[in-house]
Amino acid sequence: MGAQQSEPQDREKVVPAPASPAPLPAPASPAPASPAPLPAPEALTSPAQGSLTANCWSCRVLAGSGLIGAGGYVYWTARTPMKLGYPPGPGTITQMVVGISIAAWGVVVLTDPKGKAKRVDEK
Repeated sequence: MGAQQSEPQDREKVVPAPASPAPLPAPASPAPASPAPLPAPEALTSPAQGSLTANCWSCRVLAGSGLIGAGGYVYWTARTPMKLGYPPGPGTITQMVVGISIAAWGVVVLTDPKGKAKRVDEK
């Protein structure tokens, strides 16, 4: 029964495959030996332009508060077993340190300690 199901049902309609495939056409031109030249250094973005968040107050508020919230969540998740009476292990302490670090990064984004962000009316 299994051998009959794996064979085609209508043997007259099956077209046999060609004996040898047709040869492939030759490529029109050979591939280049060297890669394309790099763009000029002037075309690249200079570090003097600064980051996107340097001039956008709403971007800094959104990113900074998001980082503070994420850091608080990571820290709070690590504190939950400690509130139940479990002693903190190395993983719990590491998670708390990472949470505090993420929240501190959010504070840095919000406060802009280097003073690079300026208002549009200040020039």
